[in-house]
Amino acid sequence: MAKNTYETPLNSRYASREMQYIFSPDRKFITWRKLWVALAESEMELGLPVAQAQVDELKAHIDDIDYEAARRHEERVRHDVMAHVHAYGDVCPNARGIIHLGATSCYVTDNADILMLRDALRLIRSKVVEVLRRLRSFAWEYKALPTLGYTHLQPAQLTTVGKRATLWMQDLTMDLEEIDFALQSLKLLGNRGATGTQVSFMELFDGDGDKVDELEARIARKMGMEKVFAVSGQTYPRKLDSRVLDALAGVAQSAYKFAQDLRLLQSFREMEEPFEKNQIGSSAMAYKRNPMRSERICALSRHVMALAQDAFNTAATQWFERTLDDSANRRLSLPEAFLATDAVLELYANVADGLVVYPKMIGKRVNENLPFMATEDIMMEAVRRGCDRQEIHERVRVHSQAAANRMKGEGLESDLLERIAADPAFPMSEEELTRLLAPEKYTGRAEAQTERFIATVIDPILANEPKHDIGEIRL
Repeated sequence: MAKNTYETPLNSRYASREMQYIFSPDRKFITWRKLWVALAESEMELGLPVAQAQVDELKAHIDDIDYEAARRHEERVRHDVMAHVHAYGDVCPNARGIIHLGATSCYVTDNADILMLRDALRLIRSKVVEVLRRLRSFAWEYKALPTLGYTHLQPAQLTTVGKRATLWMQDLTMDLEEIDFALQSLKLLGNRGATGTQVSFMELFDGDGDKVDELEARIARKMGMEKVFAVSGQTYPRKLDSRVLDALAGVAQSAYKFAQDLRLLQSFREMEEPFEKNQIGSSAMAYKRNPMRSERICALSRHVMALAQDAFNTAATQWFERTLDDSANRRLSLPEAFLATDAVLELYANVADGLVVYPKMIGKRVNENLPFMATEDIMMEAVRRGCDRQEIHERVRVHSQAAANRMKGEGLESDLLERIAADPAFPMSEEELTRLLAPEKYTGRAEAQTERFIATVIDPILANEPKHDIGEIRL
C-alpha cells in the first residue's frame, strides 16, 4: 500500500532504532513529565503546598500519554507545552493545579533537550569506539603489508596498509576528545523563568534565594545531572548546540575522509568495501561493484557538516534573553544531525568490519612504481662501487623519464631496471638491481608506528569500553 505523506529517510532507511528512540515523541514527552515530577517533588520537599498524593499521582502517569488529547488541547490553546500540561492534568486531576508550578515552557523543553543531547552523544561515542575496535583489527592484520603512499594523489613513497588505517583511527580519536568535551560541558538549564532571573521562584519561596538554588540542585540530581548553568536567559546558551553539532561534524569529516580514501582504493582495485552475494552494483552494468556504502557515508556526512552551520547561525542570532526563531530550526537540525551521524557510524562500522584487501593487486602497483622509488638506493650502491654521484644522477634521470614515457605514452610496463642494467655506467646486473627492490625496505617505520599507535593510543581507549553491537546495515 502506497504512503501519501513524507517520511524522513533518516528513519525509514538509515538511522538505528536506538537513535530514533532518543528523538521520539515518547522519549521527549515522558522526559517532560519526569521533569514535572522532579519539580513538584522538590517543591514539596522544600515546603511549598504540594502533597505527596499529588506527586504520587504524577509518578503513576508518566508513561500513559494521550497524544490525541494533547493534539486537541494544542488546537485550542496553540501552545505545545501547555497542551501537554492539560493532557497530564486530565489523567492526574488531583495534581492538575500544581503541574508546572512557577515554571516557563523552557523548563521542560530545554532541560529535556539537554538530556536528549547527553544520551545521543553517549550513543555516538559508543559507536565511534566500536569503529575504532574494528579498524584496530584491520590495522594490526595489515601493519606490514607494503602499499603505495600518495601525495597530491600521485604515487610517492611506500607505506603499509595498516599504517594508513592508523590515520583513519587517529581522526576518530580526535573526535572522541571533542565528544568527551561536549559531554563534560553539558549542564541543565535549571528553572530560570522568562528572562533567567528566577523571579517567579523567588515569589514562591518568599524571597529565599537559597531555597531557589536548592530547588535547582535537587531537580538536577533527580534527572541524573550534576551541574546547572550559572546564568542564562530564558533558554540555555545556544552555543552549547553549536559545540555539540561541531563535534558531530568532526565525526562526519573523519568518516568522509575514510570513505573517500576507500572509494579511491576501490577504483585502483587494491581494496573494497564488503559486497554481498546478491548485491547489485549497477542497474545497467551488471559487472560493477560500486562502493555504495562508502558513497552513502560521504552523502550523509555532507549533510551533517551542513547542519552544523544551522547551530552556528542560531547561536549568533539569539536576541538578548531569547528569541523564538531558534525553535523550528532546532527541531530539525538537532535530531537530523544525530540521526545522520548515527547512520554514518553504522555504515562505517559495517565497512570497517568487512574490508576486502587484494595483496596481489597492491603488490603489482608497488612493483610498477618501486624502481623509481629505489633510484636513490641504486645511486648510493653505484657510488659505493666507485661511480661518480653526479654522473650517475644524470643517467638515472634520463632513464627514469624514458621509462615513464614508455608507460604513459605506450601503455607498457616500466623497463627502468632493464635500462639501468644495460647502461655500462652502472656496475650492477639486473639481478643485483632486483635484490635492491624488496618493498619492505621502503616502508620506513610504518609497521613499528602502527604497533606503537595501537598499543599507546587505541588499546587504552578500548580497554574499558564495552563492545557495541552494530548489526547489519539497513537499506
